[in-house]
Amino acid sequence: MATEVDICNLALAHLGDNATIASIKPPEGSAQAEHAARFYPVARDTLLELYPWSFASKRATLALVTNPVSQWDYCYALPADAMDVVAIISPDAQNDYVTRASASDNPGWQGNYSPTVSAGQYVPQPFALETDALGNHVIYTNVQDALCRYQATVTDTSKFSALYTLTLSWHLAGMLAGPVLKGDAGQAESKRCNQIMAAYLIQAQNADNTQRKINMEHIVPWTAGR
Repeated sequence: MATEVDICNLALAHLGDNATIASIKPPEGSAQAEHAARFYPVARDTLLELYPWSFASKRATLALVTNPVSQWDYCYALPADAMDVVAIISPDAQNDYVTRASASDNPGWQGNYSPTVSAGQYVPQPFALETDALGNHVIYTNVQDALCRYQATVTDTSKFSALYTLTLSWHLAGMLAGPVLKGDAGQAESKRCNQIMAAYLIQAQNADNTQRKINMEHIVPWTAGR
């Protein structure tokens, strides 16, 4: 699998830059390495936030902490590596990957990742993600012994899918175009790279979607409100 340096060199190649970076931790001393070291983490994390990638999906039993509010029954510490909380789930949940589809929906609708209502089965519970008075990230919910499904911050490039890696390289190229090429040429190249990145992002999302099976419950319009 590609390393961080490989991804940075691929991004530079997209820009037509012949430089080869040997290290970004620390930067080897070249201007390209300095720019790559600065922008690579931003490109990686923003791309992680754009979609609930299967390689970044995790779940954990939450650690209970002191609850300073009365509006919620429980307060839990946010997992240290959490980027986005997807769902708070009871430990006895039957199914937390359920999507409801209506017959009145667009015929081309493909469903989504976010769990919604499923008649007769448990669904993820309401929660609030906040920062407490001490600056700690906490989760408020009414679920006892709550389980959290979340998207983690992933820095190990060996976990990335091949299409994610390629998409990331174009995303990074779009960020590097300005400082590397500068001026109008840099702006134009950044726009080109972002357009290519968007196309690869769709392919990467579609491929990643095959890594999970979500139960689909079709609801006809006259029963949808029951």
